[in-house]
Amino acid sequence: MSLTAEVLSKAKQLRLIVRAGSGMDNIDLDYVRENGITFVRIPEPGARAVAELSFTMMLALARNLFRADAEWRAGHWVKHDLPAYLLDRKVLGIVGAGNIGTVVGRLGAAWGMTVIGCVDESVRTPEIDAGLLANNIRPADFREVVTTSDFVSIHVPLMASTRGLFDEKVLRSMKPGSFLLNLARGGVVDERALLKILREGGGIAGAGLDVHESEGEGKISPLAALPNVILTPHMGAQTVDSQREIGERMVRIVDDYAANRSPAGKDQA
Repeated sequence: MSLTAEVLSKAKQLRLIVRAGSGMDNIDLDYVRENGITFVRIPEPGARAVAELSFTMMLALARNLFRADAEWRAGHWVKHDLPAYLLDRKVLGIVGAGNIGTVVGRLGAAWGMTVIGCVDESVRTPEIDAGLLANNIRPADFREVVTTSDFVSIHVPLMASTRGLFDEKVLRSMKPGSFLLNLARGGVVDERALLKILREGGGIAGAGLDVHESEGEGKISPLAALPNVILTPHMGAQTVDSQREIGERMVRIVDDYAANRSPAGKDQA
């Protein structure tokens, strides 16, 4: 659901919005600011859950896990027929090294990967670079991340500058044999271009997508028939643990607001 200005204007007594996660592309923030509505995000619990799903996909793709499982269920012993790779000493590239991307980077560094990451150059500062370095993520530009990484994990918000960011030209510039992971928003990756490149072979080795250009019951991804693609239903933050923590924090935020205390959270408006 999108909280457009039209929708928000129907709630005449609205004073507080709590976003149970990170994304803000479905909320009219201009309306929120103009009408003095307090806005608070709770990004951390979901960030950890999304980061762990990204890492789950990396491992499954690197070890050809889904195909190995399917073949053995069908009675085929393909132990020596499936290519598989270590994550150790591979390059992990983070596109959008913010809350979620930084956690992914920390997991990669702990696994023995070389981690590089980029942020929007228009907001990049020495302080941001220092924060990345403190988390074992070497700051880089977008081109370096895309062209040199063995795994590229996307964690950018959907906006005009990121819609279609991974178009055919960018996808073709990725390192041959690399893997693409999109846990951001579906509109960031051109799925038709990705399908074309994966069918051709010789470029990207596989992909994992938790978000899709078209989502919801009855929708089928154009990538569904490919054996080297993992598709999940936008479930990155949907763990029992993260949702419980988010719920508990939402209650505290509402209680604080009702008691005229500043709610603990991010992006208060």
